[in-house]
Amino acid sequence: MLNKIVFDLETQKSFSEVGGRNKNHLLKVSVGVAYSYQKNKFLVFEESSIHKLGEMLQEADLVIGYNSIGFDYEVLKPYLNYDPATLPTLDLLVEIEKVLGHRVGLDSVAQATLNSSKIASGLDAVRFWKTGQIEKLKKYCVEDVKITRNIYDYAVREGKLFYKDFFDKREFKIFLPEFEAKQNKQKQTSLF
Repeated sequence: MLNKIVFDLETQKSFSEVGGRNKNHLLKVSVGVAYSYQKNKFLVFEESSIHKLGEMLQEADLVIGYNSIGFDYEVLKPYLNYDPATLPTLDLLVEIEKVLGHRVGLDSVAQATLNSSKIASGLDAVRFWKTGQIEKLKKYCVEDVKITRNIYDYAVREGKLFYKDFFDKREFKIFLPEFEAKQNKQKQTSLF
């Protein structure tokens, strides 16, 4: 079994506090969560132990996230002694954008594909941090990782996802590496 890790981060600060979206490295990690397929376990990391998340990601065969390349990696970078862009990464947002030509929020995909919603927002997470609601913050991040994992699993299994476009639910095909490998194996098997 591949050592696959799904992860997400929450931050201590908002974009408005650091001067905009191009300064992710200044947001500071409040909490990070990783799901290990090998261990079938969620692991929670506070800022003081975030280097352990970095080590875990370095050992992964595949790191799965939602906006991980454009956001999470930039926030994480100051805590690491390597560039997270070198990790074998599957960023679901990047893959969706390749297919649709535009970005779609995690909650939109979760609602349409899984019939579930995020339990809070990134700004709520910053507020949880600032008001000392650390357990609530951890729960929120774990739930986002569960949603990301479930979307990934659905896409690999079904070769498609859905998103909400205002009032309509729209389907789109998405071929993730494992799905393609599974399809190719089935085609090869059916030839004999």
